[in-house]
Amino acid sequence: MAPAPSPPAMHWRDPFRVRSFRFQWPADLATSWAFEMESIVLGWFILVESGSVMMLVVFGSLQYLGSLVSPMFGVVGDRLGYRRMLVLSRALYAALATSFMLLAWLQALTPMIVLFMAALAGLVRPSDMMMRNALIAQTLPPRHLLGTLGISRITSDSARIAGALAGAGVVAWLGMTWAYALITALYTLSFVLSRGVSDVPAPAHDTVRVSPVRDLQLAFGYVWTRPVLMAAMALAFLVNLLAFPFSLGLLPYVAKNIYLTDQTGLGWLGASFAFGGLVGSVVLSSHRFAFRAAQTMVLAGAVWFAVDVLLAFSTHLGVGMALLWVAGLAQSLSMTPLAAVMLRATEPAYRGRVMGMRMLAIWGLPLGLLLSGPLIDRWGYAATAGMYSALGLLLTGAMTVYWRVHIWDRKAPANEPL
Repeated sequence: MAPAPSPPAMHWRDPFRVRSFRFQWPADLATSWAFEMESIVLGWFILVESGSVMMLVVFGSLQYLGSLVSPMFGVVGDRLGYRRMLVLSRALYAALATSFMLLAWLQALTPMIVLFMAALAGLVRPSDMMMRNALIAQTLPPRHLLGTLGISRITSDSARIAGALAGAGVVAWLGMTWAYALITALYTLSFVLSRGVSDVPAPAHDTVRVSPVRDLQLAFGYVWTRPVLMAAMALAFLVNLLAFPFSLGLLPYVAKNIYLTDQTGLGWLGASFAFGGLVGSVVLSSHRFAFRAAQTMVLAGAVWFAVDVLLAFSTHLGVGMALLWVAGLAQSLSMTPLAAVMLRATEPAYRGRVMGMRMLAIWGLPLGLLLSGPLIDRWGYAATAGMYSALGLLLTGAMTVYWRVHIWDRKAPANEPL
């Protein structure tokens, strides 16, 4: 009997042969660039107008507000369809940006108005990535999942690089009103393109429709009884708690107090981490390597923590940039396969809810930041960062041993090559 023909080789252009993704990718790109520009413009406005670092911290925290309700967004997405949710959310972004633009033109914008409207947008923004990933899993063939997620991440990685290098110069160059005119145009473009995404109907439930709260309880039980999903959730929480604080929230402190540099140096540090992430996304989307997704997410997570140990004791700007580049690369090679593992292990009817629950892990980041402040004051930055990173490395090893049958065994379903 003749052997079964092997599947054709995959290429990075394959996802773009799907009409829905040809609309979704540029829509996501426009949204990511608008997100990054908006964070820079509003953060600079609050700092200049209020002179309060606390208000700046509050503004940053409000951007994570919606992660608390992301599971409920997942419930709604599973019921109504992810495309409809994506279109509605981007219409909201465009409407809020238009309001900001008009208030800036009328010179009526105040820090309190910014915080209020940022809270409205913050209820939805954390769920944007969840809806993107759920749509990709719904509209792309399974064998293209990891590569497509890598291509999708390029949208946010490229936006972070540009944002880190541009800094507050966006406002100085364009002025507040014209900066927001550009942001509004990007959101509007994203809304228009999102309407071209495939409107695949949400999977029908075989059981009687239950209340949204009961639906959410079922989703928690679904994750709790599946070791692969629990392992992915645990790793996502660990990196948010113990790794992301030093490459995101504390980076201004590191730039000023450790590397003794200014805002330009801070921009280069942030861009180094983002560029590493971009390279990782390109590697994953190239299909040149056969990745075992679960093993890759664990190994890359361990490398990330190991690099952070070295970064904790670095005092030279050039060395710090190089280490942040490697950390960004490891971050991309860990978080993208993690999303692929969760999507592949989840039945279509539960994808929105499960990916919404994944967003709860983001709250490890503000928790890690809050804990790091007193520790840095008492023991110093190097000791605190070293302790965080070493603990992360230890716990990553422990979770790998605990769930080794499900995430480390080469024959495990989560390690089927992607």
